[in-house]
Amino acid sequence: MGQEQARALIVGIEKRSEELEARFEKTSIRWRRIGSGPPLVLIHGGNGSWLHWVRNIDALVRHHTLWLPDLPGCGESQELAAPASLERLVHALRQNIDSLMGTSQEIGVAAFSFGAILASNLALARGGVSRLALLGPTGHGQPRSQISLKNWRLLPPGEAQTEAHRHNLAQLMMHERGAVDALALLIHREASERARLRSKKISHGDDMRRALDRLQIPVLMAWGEHDPTAQAAAAAQALAQGHPNRRSMLIAGAGHWVQYERPGEINSLLCDWFNEPG
Repeated sequence: MGQEQARALIVGIEKRSEELEARFEKTSIRWRRIGSGPPLVLIHGGNGSWLHWVRNIDALVRHHTLWLPDLPGCGESQELAAPASLERLVHALRQNIDSLMGTSQEIGVAAFSFGAILASNLALARGGVSRLALLGPTGHGQPRSQISLKNWRLLPPGEAQTEAHRHNLAQLMMHERGAVDALALLIHREASERARLRSKKISHGDDMRRALDRLQIPVLMAWGEHDPTAQAAAAAQALAQGHPNRRSMLIAGAGHWVQYERPGEINSLLCDWFNEPG
């Protein structure tokens, strides 16, 4: 797939979705809705956009109405007027969901990376979340691997920046080099260039774990085997052990952006999880 094909794929999904504007205080937050059925909110990761889910939408939309926000300060959403603390980000999501879907609407929530911190705290604050699925979740408080990323902003526009984004994708997001294709590069580059939300400090804490310890709903956690944002096997065991309502698993051969690198496996997993009775 070349860049033109990647762009056409994204445009095709955009044409099938409905763009909605929600507000939090004076901030405009962009949402996309696509499909019909029980609502499933998909929350992207830090420095990302709704397109973190580009390879999962077609599978999930067969069973659900998908609701995909660009988080405040990401993608096409404005920044929050005051500092984007965890509490304010969760409050913004909760208020948006209640205004778009209703305060009594039960929802499922799937989240990636930094989004998992927001999703777990949203479920705690709002209630009405039937199930959580957290992919490559951060905020676990467990050790992380050391990686070396390139500051693309210090490089001249053009090929030098493109190669820096390619390097960063391979270091942080993907395990297999072949997974860093034109579509992944386009999504990652544009999301990085638009990102104003600073999520790193929150991601490196343990706010997800502390929220999960207060929740009693079913929670699925999945990490790529080679995810550098966690020592995946140890984190999976530590967060699930002693909690019968939690299920954790490793996806062999995958890195952090697991739902992009292993879409078939993740799509089956999510479809089964959110359609499981009880």
